[in-house]
Amino acid sequence: MNTYFYAILASFGASFVLLLIILPLLRRLKAGQYILGYVKEHKSKGGTPTMGGLAFIAAIIIVGLCFFGIGDGKVNLTLAVTGGFAIVGFLDDFLKIYRKENEGLKPYQKILFQFAIALIAAVYCYLNDCFYLNVPFAGGTSVYIGWGIIPLVIFIFLATVNCVNLTDGLDGLAGGTSCAYLFVLGIMLYLQNVNYSPLCFVGVGALAAFLIFNVNKACIFMGDTGSLSLGGFITCLSVFSGNSLYIPILGIMFVISGISVIAQVIYYKRTRRRIFLMAPLHHHFQMKGYTECKITYAYVAVTALVGIICLMFV
Repeated sequence: MNTYFYAILASFGASFVLLLIILPLLRRLKAGQYILGYVKEHKSKGGTPTMGGLAFIAAIIIVGLCFFGIGDGKVNLTLAVTGGFAIVGFLDDFLKIYRKENEGLKPYQKILFQFAIALIAAVYCYLNDCFYLNVPFAGGTSVYIGWGIIPLVIFIFLATVNCVNLTDGLDGLAGGTSCAYLFVLGIMLYLQNVNYSPLCFVGVGALAAFLIFNVNKACIFMGDTGSLSLGGFITCLSVFSGNSLYIPILGIMFVISGISVIAQVIYYKRTRRRIFLMAPLHHHFQMKGYTECKITYAYVAVTALVGIICLMFV
């Protein structure tokens, strides 16, 4: 049990120190977030430093390597994939700052980069016989899917990474929800005797430090650098442990963010009317008058509650 405590403590300390270093640097470089004009509630956030994800992702990678070295293939690939998505996010954030607008990489460019990274993870799963998926609420039952693991893993990566990215819209929202997800997943992997379960708690500690700077009113945002890499980190830990089917359950709030955007776009194109006041769903609640703190608390609480239910059946 000390291992888990040390994992949280080490990553928290590393992330906190890195944030103290990177925050004034980003301010000096004027690496501020560009806020869309139609998000009236966020006008005061314009210019807030972004790319804070660099700090907690660096902490996860550094502490993860310190704990596991380079002896575990799944850990190595998890950290590499996380770093890969961080690079994609960094390019997107950098272009937004450089152009002083809210458009970075083109959508097709982001998808191509994400697809390439996801394909590497999918092929790894296939070559290392990761063909079994744990069935939620089935008491340890698993199903064999063979070569189907390749298209499934690619789909899961693209869906999860982008849903986490869409959830990053309010102070502390993506970070808090991900922190709850990783905490529950860490306990689940411990109960399943997965040897790299402490890596989940490395993520918990790093995000906990980031949230000190990111909860309302945030003095730094994670940016796509953080949200894309965080989605990749969560997906790797879930997929490589055979818990892919738990992602839409533990990550229910991520799923809701993604579905709300898809539904809004499709419905608007067909009817020129909107289902929500604004998508993703957290912006709808915000425009309804709910505070950012309440919305964030609700997302984290629902994730934790669903997680507890899942743990009852592991």
